Amino acid sequence: MKKLFVVGIGPGGGKGLTREAEAALDAAEVFCGYPVYIGLLRPMWPDTPALTTPMTRELERCHMALESASKGRTTAMVCSGDAGVYGMAGPVLELSPRYPEVEVEVLPGVTAALGGAALLGAPLMNDFAVVSLSDLLTPWETIEKRLRGAALADFSVCLYNPVSRRRAGHLRRACEILLESKSPETVCGWVKKIGREGQEHRLCTLKELSGEPVDMFTTVFVGNSSTRAVGGRMVTPRGYETK
Repeated sequence: MKKLFVVGIGPGGGKGLTREAEAALDAAEVFCGYPVYIGLLRPMWPDTPALTTPMTRELERCHMALESASKGRTTAMVCSGDAGVYGMAGPVLELSPRYPEVEVEVLPGVTAALGGAALLGAPLMNDFAVVSLSDLLTPWETIEKRLRGAALADFSVCLYNPVSRRRAGHLRRACEILLESKSPETVCGWVKKIGREGQEHRLCTLKELSGEPVDMFTTVFVGNSSTRAVGGRMVTPRGYETK
């Protein structure tokens, strides 16, 4: 069977791989992915040939990976974090009926929500929502509805893609929406460059969050009404102490 692995490599590359993902990458004859993600794997796989495309050419990249596998080369489409969380698992599977000879296997990875949460403490111990602030593929009006719903339901909220050069005001607007239902003193935190050189993280409050030095490599965490700062860590109680 001709094989395409869709592999989540974690937020920082090689050291965050699962054993299953590492085995798939060992077996691959060709990698396919965004150049930055391929670069994160080069210390462990310096010689594996790679097919790459720049940002905004994701569907082309998926076709390339499926074509490679259809020619009998075991191929690994690599994605940062988890391939099924804002990654390439969805588009690969949507396109896969055009390549019936290719078996697609999706392998999980550590998404930024989980990698960043571990660095901050335990902000996602209870129910939570993950929302991307990128409106490249999702209308901003829809993003606002999701933020408002998550805040009204008192979820902890993890924000992906908080800002970019084109989306400089999106985090500020998101904070305004969350403040409609959440206290200004809500404990928040952010993690930058998870698992990579230059990694840093910090706690703050919701009223301070929009002024924090957040960039496109940052994942943001907004607590729920019970989230607390405990010894410099962000903790959302699960409820064990009430039993």
